[in-house]
Amino acid sequence: MNISMAISMAGLSFIMTIIWGDPFLRALRHFKVGKQIRSEEPGKHLVKMGTPTMGGLMVILPVLFITVLLNASSILGSHINGRSVYLPLFTLVAFGLLGGIDDWEGIYGTRKGDGMKARTKFVAQWVFALAIAWALKFILRVPDLYIPGIGILVDFGWWFIPIAAFIIVGYSNAINLTDGLDGLAGLISATIFAGYGIIAIYQGQLFLAQFSFTMVGALFGFLWFNVHPAQLFMGDAGSLSIGASIAVVALMSGQWAILPLITIIPVSETLSVIIQVAYFKMTKGQRFFKMAPIHLHFELLGWSETQVVQRFWLISLLATFIGVGLALS
Repeated sequence: MNISMAISMAGLSFIMTIIWGDPFLRALRHFKVGKQIRSEEPGKHLVKMGTPTMGGLMVILPVLFITVLLNASSILGSHINGRSVYLPLFTLVAFGLLGGIDDWEGIYGTRKGDGMKARTKFVAQWVFALAIAWALKFILRVPDLYIPGIGILVDFGWWFIPIAAFIIVGYSNAINLTDGLDGLAGLISATIFAGYGIIAIYQGQLFLAQFSFTMVGALFGFLWFNVHPAQLFMGDAGSLSIGASIAVVALMSGQWAILPLITIIPVSETLSVIIQVAYFKMTKGQRFFKMAPIHLHFELLGWSETQVVQRFWLISLLATFIGVGLALS
């Protein structure tokens, strides 16, 4: 495995995603796996009603196939760097299944339009996250935290497990909140994975870099069908799994101090919801933003959907450049 091989994974996963995208999209249309639009969303979103969802599977399956195929020799081997790639892969699949169940429940279940009960989904996220955090600490023995620009390693001991689990659950939901406009979550996520792929190469974690760039290619393939006007939505199958995988990749690198910077858009989306809810309760019905998450606020200010996505992505790209620079300094 070398650097060029890791980066070339983006091209391979992009091609595979594009190839199987059309039959996958036809299957979703055949089974009428369509998006349900909330009544409180901006009126122009109603035209998206019925657009195929669960598009996260379009990302997960090529990444699963490529990663398992290229690392099959390490399954029974003892090289920990080779086997380490299976933890972010497990995260992607586990959270993808959870999100897929949520998507299916929202379309055909008893809670049509709502999906799984929030408490049930939240508990399942924490169960997965705690198990993954334990594996990071005691199986892979990842560095707890590097202080960027200084290189000092901080050891949290047992506290690493709840901290890491909180980060995994938090980012799983943060990307879910970001997934509201055509191309937004996919473009932001691809940028984040590219940033951490570069960090992984610099650290010599080529298997982690391979996974990151495989995700970049698959997300670009998904964006082929998701750019405005979207033919396909990511759904919780994609947003929950991608967000959790971003967190795990960052934790494996030890460079998660810069994660809030590199993920400035998902963090802002989450904070906007927290602020909106808190302000609404404190003022007994008034709103801080016109609507939350914050991308809806800017839409209601008059920005077009494409303008919001492009401007948010430019901010994300700049933040990723700065974050990677800090990590490599």
